[in-house]
Amino acid sequence: MITLTVFNHAGGSGKSSLTRDLGYAFAQAGQRVLLIDLDAQANLTDWLGVQDVVPEQTIAGVAIRGEELPEPQRVFGMDLIPADLGLALVEGQMMGVVGAHLNLRQALQGVTDRYDLVLIDSPPSLGQVAILGALAADSMLVPVLTQQKGLNGLVGLHQALDQYRRVRRDLHVALYIPTKYDGRRRHDQDTLAYLRESLSPVAQPVPDRGAAWHEATAAGQPLGVYAPRTEAWKDVLKAAQEVADAIGLNVRVQA
Repeated sequence: MITLTVFNHAGGSGKSSLTRDLGYAFAQAGQRVLLIDLDAQANLTDWLGVQDVVPEQTIAGVAIRGEELPEPQRVFGMDLIPADLGLALVEGQMMGVVGAHLNLRQALQGVTDRYDLVLIDSPPSLGQVAILGALAADSMLVPVLTQQKGLNGLVGLHQALDQYRRVRRDLHVALYIPTKYDGRRRHDQDTLAYLRESLSPVAQPVPDRGAAWHEATAAGQPLGVYAPRTEAWKDVLKAAQEVADAIGLNVRVQA
């Protein structure tokens, strides 16, 4: 089992969309996939059409009391541990619990025979729950917006990673994924060039094809379910193959 945390403290990078759609791409390729939503905004949960979540279904008990993983929900051929607004309270509660940041990593040891791949959608913050998700990972995927906002967030992101490595020296970024790229814009071109010069490894950019992504999100479906014949879905499949190659996952994701 390989655990990947999709991590960026800056919002708007496409983190939740990527988690949803990469997960679905891998599930369609025959992988046993678990998605974990750690964001109190619950975008990943909502964007998979899951509603009426109660705290017992979320990661709260794991984070605070070191419980086993709750039983996941089955959605589009994947398992999902959803989120709800109550996760916002977990931030403060974790601060008084010694070793709480490692609780999710320990809980995942109990399901290594059930899954090939775990994708964790980290909250857009550098708080306690973000640390929980980061320390649970074997490696991290970092979507980076190909705009100035994306560049501005890199300093804080790398400072956080340096802090996390004090606990997990083996923690590393498996792949930086440039997102919402528009090759017609000079600024996007310059940003992508800078990312390739300053970071490694960097995936091919995921183009900005807003309509398909937004419509799939509104429908509460993965892009591959809502619009499987679109260029946007082909972009996701290419990204999924790059992720598989980066983490040594022996799977072919077909376009």
